[in-house]
Amino acid sequence: MAGTIRKRQRANSKGEIRVTWFADYYDQHGERHRRFFPTKRAAESWLTDTRTEVKAGIHTPDADSITVKQAAAIWLDQCRRDNLTRGTLRVYDQYIRLYIEKLLGGKRLSRLTTPIIVAFRDALLDEQETSPHRVRKVLSTLRLVLAEMQRRGYVVQNAAQPVGVKISGRDAQPPQIGVDVPSKSEVQAMLQHPERRARTRLVISALTGIRAGESRALLWEDVDFEQRILHVRRGADWWGKVGPTKSENGKRDIPMAPYIVNALREWRISCPPRQEGRQDLVFPGRAGKVASHSTVQSDFDDVQSHAGIVDDAGEPKYSLHALRHFFASWGIEQGFPPKRLQEILGHGSIQMTYDIYGHWLGDIEDDHARFARAEAALLGGSKVNGHPTGTKR
Repeated sequence: MAGTIRKRQRANSKGEIRVTWFADYYDQHGERHRRFFPTKRAAESWLTDTRTEVKAGIHTPDADSITVKQAAAIWLDQCRRDNLTRGTLRVYDQYIRLYIEKLLGGKRLSRLTTPIIVAFRDALLDEQETSPHRVRKVLSTLRLVLAEMQRRGYVVQNAAQPVGVKISGRDAQPPQIGVDVPSKSEVQAMLQHPERRARTRLVISALTGIRAGESRALLWEDVDFEQRILHVRRGADWWGKVGPTKSENGKRDIPMAPYIVNALREWRISCPPRQEGRQDLVFPGRAGKVASHSTVQSDFDDVQSHAGIVDDAGEPKYSLHALRHFFASWGIEQGFPPKRLQEILGHGSIQMTYDIYGHWLGDIEDDHARFARAEAALLGGSKVNGHPTGTKR
């Protein structure tokens, strides 16, 4: 493919001469194409890159290129074939409809560039209602879409790959006790709830760190009363469909304190019997089915309202996931090492545990106390450079 740059002059309705430039070239299949540009320099730059693509056999002419909207639809279909959960598909669909299609949907993949993605990111960040965390997730979704298009040969490069969002310390707010996470006094107040099912579910969630979906899929065979172990082996999505845990690390064994064991023993006596054709769920929903997330959240809202744990508008303060955060804060207070906490929570890495809960893992006063104890244990009452250890200098 040689290709040429040509100049075109045309008069508009007012008789004014308009000059444009176009690249005239043949693709790797021998088909002729044209693409127009406002300047000769832009046409030459584009043709130089296109010659490389044609030589490699990976060029996609504008006429054959699909739009971002079409690409997103193809990707979502692939996600369904890959059996992603309904909840995950719903989130991806939301990001695509509300953000990607709205601003980029009509763009052809062949014309999508990194500067265009940067402008897309900046436009989202300029919207006051779109947090940096949300923008980061939208960009991640766009990268996944374009990666699939690369695999299918619709696009040469992933223009979104270099584009990210820096989360500042101000925006990356860790969970705070009493704001995002129940305090110990609030959990104690909620445990006074008279309804046994709600109280037992609260005990399990707050004192084991189990995810809401994992507790909804919990079977009585997963509860080892003898060894006081809770075996987490599966999870339920938003609507109650049971599948594998969130990750391989999600499959774990959680130790149960005596209070948890006793609460489960008492609940088992009251628990509705397993219905024919249904699994023996610890917390069965209507007709013995797996309860939906919204139903369990509604029950938790009732528990909070009964205990008077509401915000300024009189609404329940916390989501179900806040109980998992409570367990983490409580476990750290009890002295659980971060690595063991990661295992109990089922995090994929220790870094994840530190990212979420690092602000609770100690402060400088804790460090001073630890060093003082370590110094005393190491040096005892000896003197260093004439100064007795363990005293202020």
